[in-house]
Parts: sequence; C-alpha cells; structure tokens
Amino acid sequence: MFISLPACDSNSTIGLMSKMAQKSSLLPTFWFALLSFGVVSAQLSCPNDAGSFRPNGTYDVNRRLVLSYLPFNVTAQGGFYNASVGQEPDRVHALGMCIPEAKAEDCSKCIQTEIDRVLSNCPNQTQAYSWSGEPTLCLLRYSNRSFLGSLDLEPTVRLFNTGDLRLNLTEFDRIWEDLATRMIAAASSPSKGNYYSAEVEDLTGFQTIYALMQCIPYLSPGDCNACLRRNVGDYESCCRGKQGGVVSRPSCYFRWDLYPYSKAFENITSASPPPPSLPSPPPSPRFNANTTKKDDKTTSTGTIVATVVPTVIVILVLLALGFAVCWRRKSHRAIELETEGDISTTHLLQLDVKTIEAATNRFSESNKLGEGGFGEVYKGTLPNGTQVAVKRLSKTSSQGAREFKNEAVLVAKLQHRNLVRLLGFCVEGEEKLLVYEFVPNKSLDYFLFDAAKQGLLDWTIRYRIIEGIARGILYLHQDSRLTIIHRDLKASNILLDADMNPKIADFGMARIFGVDQTQANTGRIVGTYGYISPEYAMHGRFSMKSDVYSFGVLVLEIISGKKNSSFNGTEDAAENLVTRAWRVWRNGSPLELVDPTLGENYQRDEAIRCIHIGLLCVQENPTDRPTLPMIMLMLTSNTITLPVPHPPGFFLQSGQDLSSVSESSTSKSVPCSVDDSSFTDLYPR
Repeated sequence: MFISLPACDSNSTIGLMSKMAQKSSLLPTFWFALLSFGVVSAQLSCPNDAGSFRPNGTYDVNRRLVLSYLPFNVTAQGGFYNASVGQEPDRVHALGMCIPEAKAEDCSKCIQTEIDRVLSNCPNQTQAYSWSGEPTLCLLRYSNRSFLGSLDLEPTVRLFNTGDLRLNLTEFDRIWEDLATRMIAAASSPSKGNYYSAEVEDLTGFQTIYALMQCIPYLSPGDCNACLRRNVGDYESCCRGKQGGVVSRPSCYFRWDLYPYSKAFENITSASPPPPSLPSPPPSPRFNANTTKKDDKTTSTGTIVATVVPTVIVILVLLALGFAVCWRRKSHRAIELETEGDISTTHLLQLDVKTIEAATNRFSESNKLGEGGFGEVYKGTLPNGTQVAVKRLSKTSSQGAREFKNEAVLVAKLQHRNLVRLLGFCVEGEEKLLVYEFVPNKSLDYFLFDAAKQGLLDWTIRYRIIEGIARGILYLHQDSRLTIIHRDLKASNILLDADMNPKIADFGMARIFGVDQTQANTGRIVGTYGYISPEYAMHGRFSMKSDVYSFGVLVLEIISGKKNSSFNGTEDAAENLVTRAWRVWRNGSPLELVDPTLGENYQRDEAIRCIHIGLLCVQENPTDRPTLPMIMLMLTSNTITLPVPHPPGFFLQSGQDLSSVSESSTSKSVPCSVDDSSFTDLYPR
C-alpha cells in the first residue's frame, strides 16, 4: 500500500511517518495482504489554485473533446500524442503517453482509464495530470496553456510503501543510488531518444529492485535529467527505508519497488549478480538532487572516457553517412522546395523517374485513374509490391508548378488516418510526379453520384464518412503542427480505402496559417463551384470557416446523394442543394432530403441531426458557423443542443419565396467575380 505525501518537508514528513508507524500495528490483517502486492493508485493532481471553469461551458466541451482523441491516437502515433482544441481563452492542450513496451491495447485502455479518472475527480479544474499505476504506465495531461517543451516541476505527487526495509541500509543505499544514477543517465541520454529507462537490480538472493523512470519526450536532455534528479532526491528526503515509492511531476516520473509491478520488466534481467555476503563497506556519499561527485581520479577517468568515446562515435557515424549519401545521391536524392507560408524548405525523398515509369507501365492508358486541372493520375506498383497512385503534373498546366510544390511540402508534414499519405515524389527534367498510397475504392463522388453505386453506401458507411472527414479537417485546422486551410474540399477529393474510410486528398490549393492568424485575403479565388463560401467567392477572404462551409455542402450531398449543382438545367433550376435543404427544413420535413436509395434503412434522428449540422455549416455569416471541435461534439454526442440555423449563404430565392423571406436575411446568388479558370476538378486516386 502506498501513502501520499502532499509535500516533502523533512521535518513534517518524519513526523507523519512516525505517526503512521504507530498506527500500523492496529491495521487489520488484510492490509498486509494488500501490502505484499504493492497496491498503488494513479498519481492524480488537479490543483484548485491553477484556475477553474464553468461545468458544461466552452472550456469543458473542448476538454472532453480533446481528451476523446487520445486513446486511439496515442497508440496510432507510437505511444505519444498531443493535441489542442478551441480558441483562447477556452483552448485546451492535452497529451497522452505510454511506456515504449506497452502494447497498443494496454496503452489505449490505460489512457481511457486515466481520462475517466480525471473527468470524475477534476470536475472544473483547468489543469490536471495523472500518471497511471499498474500494470501499464501512462500519462494523461491537459492544461489551458501550452506546456510542450517546458519543464514543469509542480505540482508534485509523492507516495511511499508503508512497509520498512529489513536490510542493511548502508549496503542498500549503495546499490540503490548506483542504480538511480545509472538510470537517470540512460533516461536523459539524447542518443536514446525516448527519455525512458526500466531496470532490475538484485539486492539479495531473494529480493530484487524494480525501477522505472520516464520524461515527456519534448523536454531537453538537461531538463529531463534535472526533473528525474528532483524526483530521486525527493524520495530520499521523505521516504528512505521504505519498501518502495513513487514521485511524479507533470514532466517526469520515478518509481521503484520490490516486485515487478509493470509489464515493462517481463523481458529485463538484472544487470549484475546478487551481491556477495561481505562486511558492509564504509558509507558512500549520499545521492541527492545536487551532486553525484566522486573522488578526483574517478572523475578524471570518467571525463576522458566521456569525451573520447562520443567523439570517435560521431566521426564514424559521419563517415558512414557521407558514404551512404554519395552512394544513393543519383537514385534517391533530397531536394528543397520553396512554398508560401510559414515553411520555407523541406527535405523529401525523391524517386527515380524510371522506377515510376516501370510501376505505371509507362503511364499507360489502362493504368489511368483520372485527370483534372493539375494533370493525370495513374495506378502503379513499385518493385517491392506496394500499390501507389501517381499524380503527374501536366506539361501544359498553367496552375500546376505552384500547386505541385505546395502539395509536396504540406502533405509530407501531415500524418492522419483520414488524410491521404504521400510516399514520395519525382522531379526530373520536365516530369513532376507525386506518389501517394493507393486507395482502392476511388473517390466519394464515384459512389455517391452514380445511381448504380449509391446503394453500396448504406447509412452506417455514410455516417462514418461524415465523421471521418470532420476528423481529418479538425487535424488540419488544430491538431497538426501547422494550421492548414484546405480550400478545395469536395466529394472528388475524398478518397475511400478498402474499408470505405474517408481520406482527404489534393492539397494543391491549401494554405498555411500563422499561430495567431484567423483569416487571409487573396485576389486569386481557387476552389470548386458550389463548395466555396460566400465571403471567399465575393471578397477573397478565407479561413477555417471557409472549410466548414465546404464541409457543410459535403454533408448535405452525402445525406441526399445529390450534387449541390444537380438542379441546374431542370425545372428546379432556381434551387441548389443548399437551397433545397433549407426549404425542407423550414417546412418541417427535413427527411425529404434523404437519399431515396436508403429506403427506411437509416437512423432518422442521426439523419435529421446531420442535416441540421450541414445547415449550420453553410450559414452566410462565418461567425454563425460552428468550429470543427464543436462539429465533432455535435456528431458524437446526443446531449448537445444545436443552435437554430438561419437562411444559408448562396440561398437562391424564387419569385414565390421573396415575400416569405425577410430582407434582413441578405441572401445572395452566386457572384460573377469568381475566377472559374483557376478551379480544379481533379479526381485524385
């Protein structure tokens, strides 16, 4: 059993330990059974003095939303994931982390357990962190400020085992301190990279130390070292002589015990044999947070070794890298591409044009998947059997060179399951090629707008596609390292994988926003008719809310199975899909919009909610449109009350409706200032 210490003042701690020792004899027998298994709860801290928020308010909504992303993404990103949701002052920053040895299922379960614990125990605190106990170590943390890269030492949680060591403490201290020193050096080593160390050390023939340390990866090596030293020093000050202990801070964690409390120790054996039974050596200098200094001779030898060995290793590594670069330069060379925005250069792997020609059968017509303003798209198979989609810039394209550079730079920096993945590219002579993962089910429009294939998109698939597109846009807007506005979201730019999961493609028109930037202006209107927002089409202003407008059109198309422009040239030519959706909503019959091919096989409440969300997204005033975090919450929670929509942007009014719509609605038809020549109808694969 572990006891928590709120502070580590030596005088108060000794008194507390003394009182607990007096009470220990009165504990029932079952407490000793618990002690033998080293039961420990999570190290949870959510201080009240850090600030609070109103339950069910904007900050609370953002907190629940960003925490919901962590269980899946931590495992998908290799054990560490951070994200932020919302706008200041209600922006929430969060991270999740697991030890390297954790299995994906255990890691995800651990993160979810800590989320539930935090939501239950920290109802309105703006900051909290929780390191889990057993059997998988994980960290959950959220805050109203960005904390990546900062060393945060408070608040501190200290726990120790109530059982006393029955050993020669002088001998134990020597072994324990050597182990702690070695682990701190390993965990904070820049070469190791994961800021983690787990070791086993024999004490006697029948007792073993199991110790584990971890820092947040974004700390500097020096900060990690300092944080772990503080943890070890705290334990020595408060809890020396106990059978185990934990000291955790927002930036680092340290625990040791006499039993294997974590799966991390399953494949670890002791680095040294059990110590012989010899007379106790003279006391060695105590290990603490301020010094590990030994005699001058040892220090001198260690300094020489620490200087010479890394120097030799660095020289050998540089020689090896130089040889590798020279050998591979001809076939696989790195190039720098310049683009607009916050990134000036990036390094990408360039593939040989002959390899791509062989993969696509020399760009044969039979391998062609589609074409658009950028150029053509071909299916190919690389020598290792990987199927790819190759976008080939048209030599006659007036827009291509700029979009090619933009797309190559952006997509290389993006990784999300709902974004298409860039595998490589080629720039050789007049050839400019982008090599993507092959997505077998083509694009959303291939199914959605084909009467013979619409039936393959049942309600479950359609709802999953809507949710997946929203997650992908949210990643672009807030969760990636960059703030990216896509500017050309449409059905043909949504690819479908083998399981019909959506992947957003075609980033040729995308733009990067600065950290505090909310909108930008351009005289070059790009996008696709029917999907662009009113403020972008008329004034050249684009923002995250421009993508929200496009997403709203997509939602209405997915629900109805019709293009936004499908009414042109018919008796309903005065309508587009947005107008039709508003009319049936205003008339109290929104389900008239649902694709007839679905029959009665759909969830009525979900369909109405999606139509409602779609109409909110296409509001004329950008401030009336919801943000992506709010959209995700609307899609995943039935308890959120949705605002009442107003007449949408580009609401086409027929003569019979002019009297029934107030002049204050300022509804407009599509303006004539849009540059149609810069639009793209590319069908990427």
